Amino acid sequence: MSDGPFDLSRTFVHLGLGATATLLPDFAWSPEYLESYRARFAADGKDGRLVCVVAQDTTWDDWERHPEGEEVVFLISGRVDVVRDIDGTEDVVELRPGEAMVNPTGVWHTARVHEPGLALFITPGEGTEHRPLA
Repeated sequence: MSDGPFDLSRTFVHLGLGATATLLPDFAWSPEYLESYRARFAADGKDGRLVCVVAQDTTWDDWERHPEGEEVVFLISGRVDVVRDIDGTEDVVELRPGEAMVNPTGVWHTARVHEPGLALFITPGEGTEHRPLA
């Protein structure tokens, strides 16, 4: 629980069962932290969500997918194309500030950054996978 405002780009939030919101002020993208995050919120299963604002400075160097649920992406600033692999074909979704999209369950996606900015992600907290761009 927070008694005041916080910066969502520095303090991520886990949304869990029972309409809970747990602040994660020390979130890190390291394998160790991600494993501890998964273990801590394992009981939330498919219903757990990670909410964060992440700088979109450069084009991603890998694909990701969320086999346990859909992901909401809201572009706050910048210009980004979200590229989805739909049955081996690239499906490009152009995002401009103020626009949002949903990445379907299990669909591989990456991002091409044309103008750096910020994006808000609401992501299933369980089972995210990565693979290198081919």
